[in-house]
Amino acid sequence: MSNPTAAMLVIGDEILSGRTRDANAHHLAGVLAEAGIRLVEIRVVEDRRAAIVDAVRALSAQVDHLFTSGGIGPTHDDITADCVAEAFGVPIGVREDARAILAAHYGTDEINESRLRMARIPEGAALILNPVSQAPGFRLENVHVMAGVPAIFREMLANVIAGLEGGPRMLAHSFRVGLPEGDLAGPLRAVAEAHPAVSMGSYPFYLGGLGSTLVLRSTDPAALAAAADALRARLADLDAEIAETPPG
Repeated sequence: MSNPTAAMLVIGDEILSGRTRDANAHHLAGVLAEAGIRLVEIRVVEDRRAAIVDAVRALSAQVDHLFTSGGIGPTHDDITADCVAEAFGVPIGVREDARAILAAHYGTDEINESRLRMARIPEGAALILNPVSQAPGFRLENVHVMAGVPAIFREMLANVIAGLEGGPRMLAHSFRVGLPEGDLAGPLRAVAEAHPAVSMGSYPFYLGGLGSTLVLRSTDPAALAAAADALRARLADLDAEIAETPPG
């Protein structure tokens, strides 16, 4: 069985300006890996309607699941819900179940026009519950729309991921080698060519000297073990310090 695929759309001028550091993509990647859903793309766009609509249309057509973060708050620049509705050609308006959630949280007298923006849900969407600030996200087609605040995003994602079907979990086997990539490219290439079912990558580091972490990834434990054995044999011929981390 092939693993479902996913993409993430991070929405917000504050991310692109460097004012805010995104934490949601990192968290999503880890959660999806555990669930056996393969994250294939992360895209960041500004708070501009056309950019968001185009990205939602393009990414949702390419993957099984699209996750968005940001732009569903009460201010004028929170336009994600409108953009998702436009991307799928459906109307959007204040929905009574979403209004009731906000009224229970704030009190009926405190539901002003700005807060009601958070109850605007595209037609046909299912709500994503938000146990932190209560303002719901939603799922429309294969797009899961969630808040940008990391603590809220994590809780909303936990509700979403519980209902998704994944595939085999991606396993990783790593070798930390005290040699630069140039010395390891040949052996790594030979192993990669002999074991096409295993993804292999090299990631350099510098700690008093150049080194490389070689990472093998696969959903097939037997294929991963065979590739690790082959790489271990290649590395044994090198005069280098090697630390190995097998999949746990």
